[in-house]
Amino acid sequence: MITRRTFIKQSMIGTAGLTLGGLTFSKESYARITGANNKIRVGIVGFSDRSRHSLIPSFQASAKELGFEIVAVSDLWSLRRIEAEKFFNEKYGQKIKTFRNNEELYDARICDAVIIATADFQHALHCAEAIKAGCDVYVEKPFAETMADAREAREALKGSGRIVQIGSQRRSAPNYHAANDFIRSGRFGQITMVEMTWNVNQPGRWRRPALVAKCLEKETDWKRFLMNRPCEDWDPRKYLEYRLFWPYSSGIPGQWMAHQIDTVHWFSGHDYPRSVTANGGIYQWKDGRSNYDTMTAVFDYGNEDGSNAFQVLYSSRMHNSAGGIKELYFSNGGTLNLESNKVTPEGGLTKRSAAEMNMSANLVESYDLPSVQVETSSNTGSDPMTYLHMRNWMECVKSRKQPNAPLEAGYNHSIANIMCTAALHTGEKVTFDSVSQEVLAGGKIFHL
Repeated sequence: MITRRTFIKQSMIGTAGLTLGGLTFSKESYARITGANNKIRVGIVGFSDRSRHSLIPSFQASAKELGFEIVAVSDLWSLRRIEAEKFFNEKYGQKIKTFRNNEELYDARICDAVIIATADFQHALHCAEAIKAGCDVYVEKPFAETMADAREAREALKGSGRIVQIGSQRRSAPNYHAANDFIRSGRFGQITMVEMTWNVNQPGRWRRPALVAKCLEKETDWKRFLMNRPCEDWDPRKYLEYRLFWPYSSGIPGQWMAHQIDTVHWFSGHDYPRSVTANGGIYQWKDGRSNYDTMTAVFDYGNEDGSNAFQVLYSSRMHNSAGGIKELYFSNGGTLNLESNKVTPEGGLTKRSAAEMNMSANLVESYDLPSVQVETSSNTGSDPMTYLHMRNWMECVKSRKQPNAPLEAGYNHSIANIMCTAALHTGEKVTFDSVSQEVLAGGKIFHL
């Protein structure tokens, strides 16, 4: 795997679309940039494992250089607040303020921006809260698990002037930028098929039994945690292992597919699929979860006139890791492989096969993308992609330019995710109504 140092160096040299490196402004323009003369104060919304192991280290790597500092943490669980104070003091020698909830955080008016890493179903709503409080936002994916939540956040952003980066870190990786450039150049030809997998065999994935045993209702705010989800009795598993349970998470679609389907939208120019069908089940982990441990979905993309059409086959299993993570794009001329980071003529139309129909061969030129591997562990640390993505957000907070993964990218991957979830839950063919901005399963609006 490429080293972080080498990755960053390569990213700074001739990679289109990335904003690494020093930003150049006149003395007058620099003075107008938010936080140019003072540090930009950042709050952490949700002191989760993702926060402490990945997002915060990635932020801190550029904080001093770019003039940022973390000043506060908001978390509903008292244990997390205690851990946050200890973490920042011991690791960074910083004192931070902690808050019991976001209302208290925003009422204190000490943050210019926030990093949101809360439960899956909370992301869009917490993003809307932050925007309304006047903060720029870095928010983890999946952006939204219902269209109502997605629309609320998008509406909050309109006219606000806030900078929002969705945690789709592939959009800041040099190999994905190179792949997008290659496809958009026309050299690859029309995408005809995409195959994607995300397979793991990690019994502890999304399970936290030791922590669940320590989590007491009196030390949290269960009602505030539920937000707009149906009211139910306290359940520490749903509080901490929410990825296993609908409607607090869609599981595989929101956690893993959200990353990969976003690249389909980016590379193809489509905002969402025309239709989705899917099936799955709980075949291995009979542990009380409601979200599937295995699923397969088929997405149909294309314009209304039938142009730029292709299919996406997505599969994922949590009980056998063979195949790992794969992202394969196919055209009539060859294959673009984002595991090997190579474009090859493999599978393209050969001279012999073409001649049978009086056609010419169609084989793409071989092309090497920057070599980057996707991390599959649950806590990736400050991996190169997350580092670059966080830095891009920080630079855009200062420059007020749009980041690599703006809110609309999250809105669109949410449409695809929700369509997939609806197909899994109903068994129906699912479409999207662009007028009502609703997901339709069997012609009916999909609800919780």
